[in-house]
Amino acid sequence: MPAKSAPRLGSGGVKPTVISLFSGVGGLDLGFEAAGFRTAVALEMDRVCCQTMRLNRDWPVIESDIHSVASSDLLGVAGLRPKEADILIGGPPCQPFSKAGYWATGDSKRLDDPRADTLTAFLRVLRDTKPKAFLLENVRGLAFSGKDEGLRHLLAGIEEVNRTARTNYKPEWKTLNAADFGVPQVRERVFLIGSRDGTAFKFPTPNYSAGDGSALFPLDRHRTAWDALGDLPEHDDDPSLIVRGKWGDLLPSIPEGENYLFHTNRGGGLPLFGWRRRFWSFLLKIAKSKPSWTIQAQPGPNTGPFHWSNRRLSAKELCRLQTMPDGIKFDCSRSDIQRMLGNAVPSLLAEVLAREIRAQLLGQPVQIGGLKLLPPDRGTPPSPVRVRPVPRKYLALAGDHSAHPGTGQGYGSRSKQGLR
Repeated sequence: MPAKSAPRLGSGGVKPTVISLFSGVGGLDLGFEAAGFRTAVALEMDRVCCQTMRLNRDWPVIESDIHSVASSDLLGVAGLRPKEADILIGGPPCQPFSKAGYWATGDSKRLDDPRADTLTAFLRVLRDTKPKAFLLENVRGLAFSGKDEGLRHLLAGIEEVNRTARTNYKPEWKTLNAADFGVPQVRERVFLIGSRDGTAFKFPTPNYSAGDGSALFPLDRHRTAWDALGDLPEHDDDPSLIVRGKWGDLLPSIPEGENYLFHTNRGGGLPLFGWRRRFWSFLLKIAKSKPSWTIQAQPGPNTGPFHWSNRRLSAKELCRLQTMPDGIKFDCSRSDIQRMLGNAVPSLLAEVLAREIRAQLLGQPVQIGGLKLLPPDRGTPPSPVRVRPVPRKYLALAGDHSAHPGTGQGYGSRSKQGLR
């Protein structure tokens, strides 16, 4: 297939090209776009994600399972040949990894096994397309000590790619907290980044804390939920944002930035629950003065984070906390919006890494000007919303509730052991 004519980046030349896998709603791609890259092809199997990407961008989107798409098809749609793409990016779906010995035999054919997992599929495309660099994102559990089968699988697989494709990828990996780079949200993810010629990638210094000039765009503090949302209406009459369920009416009695633990014998409210007897995000609220808690993809009816005005976050607010550019449109249910945005990589963090990749691995100058997706500094936020009294219907729950006894010792675990 003949190569497509690439758009120009002003007087700076051709935009560097991206092959995007497991693209989701495009969180990574939007960050790379802000850094001056062009998504030459995006691959995603979720229908609603593909529909949303097409609604907002003119990226060529392949709607299919990666195991059903040949690497040559990706290159064909992108209008590229092997070695021409500047970078391969993707966040393979989070899943258990049980292939610790997967590469022990050194059998490169496993890359082409249709039963292979998503990590192996990423490696197969890396081998076949041979981009100048790659970026892979995943949950921080990928690199947990003693449970890092997925990470070891990837590192061994990259060695096999180098052997069979005659490349020299030497990946560097690190767990990053998005809040340390200007994202108004606490969100930890693992990133692997490597260059085809073996150039070592140096992860950027956290922007908010670097006073030694080592940060690409130093900031004087974390960006907060107020920085992200302060210009938006505090109250929203959308009925889908009302917090319902058994515990919805309790939310206004919890201060900004706290969760149900406020209503335990170690908090400042009424002892309605046992300490750590509920999951962390139960009745969890964001505070104006701090970064938001991590956005969830599939929250239950009382799972936060919730807005400080005691409601669910709107689609625009979720986009702001994920640092996507304003104007993103959706034509789907609110649950689909929550799922897509909750699974996305914060676009500002992708922009930071993309700019570093351009400078370090592609030998291209960093664009003049600040980070495009960085929320503005709105200064000191207004005072926290005043908490309301606990509704009468919950008062009978006040009493002495035991704390969680420890991992594997909760109510469910003890019941399974025949204990009371």
